[in-house]
Amino acid sequence: MLDSPPRPTLEPTSPPLVKGTDLTRRWGKGPTAQLGVDRVDLVIGRGQLVAIVGPSGSGKSTLGALLAGIDRPTAGSLVVDGVRIDQLSDDRLARWRGGNVGIVFQDFHLLPTLDARENVELALKLADGATPRRERRRRSLEALRSVGLDAKAKRLPTQLSGGEQQRVAVARALVTQPRLIVADEPTGSLDQESGAVVFDLLAGVVAMGTTVVVITHDEHLATRADRVVSMLDGRLVSSGAL
Repeated sequence: MLDSPPRPTLEPTSPPLVKGTDLTRRWGKGPTAQLGVDRVDLVIGRGQLVAIVGPSGSGKSTLGALLAGIDRPTAGSLVVDGVRIDQLSDDRLARWRGGNVGIVFQDFHLLPTLDARENVELALKLADGATPRRERRRRSLEALRSVGLDAKAKRLPTQLSGGEQQRVAVARALVTQPRLIVADEPTGSLDQESGAVVFDLLAGVVAMGTTVVVITHDEHLATRADRVVSMLDGRLVSSGAL
């Protein structure tokens, strides 16, 4: 297991990175409406590792999608790094997300026809098409090196283990140097040892000042976070200490 470097101590007056107020996400109307997130107030500080936990259907993945800008709230406001992202147009939200948020999914989401480096580089292409090819390649290899996979940069996803594929996905999330990383069940498809390695990598990113939100069902890993947010039926039942 990798050792996590010490995390920086932030001043109490440091403005939060994330501030969600009365966040609500529902689908449909009337008695048949489905409620994913119900009037959630959430503040997340800069450089925090936050774990969101709860049973299946509790709304934790829906909340994560809102924080990442993948989905939009039906009601309420969401400010990330001073930007009211719930009010952005679809195009502006996509551009903002590409440059400010790294996303890690449970099922890796690597393109099978691209090698590890190309999968990581794709994030840079989508975030900023103006970055020169040589610079994209350098940064992609650097990101792979940070997760210990630079020697396997030319391997296709099928030539990598599940843990290695998820480490490529972490490198892809890191390569744009985002302010926020949202990881939805990043260890859910991995064995215990590989999952611990991936969690250590995410925890290490916090030492560089990045805020990391991990959605997980693994209570043991969650206890290693700076803060644990518990959800039930779309609402926060415990938000831990800021």
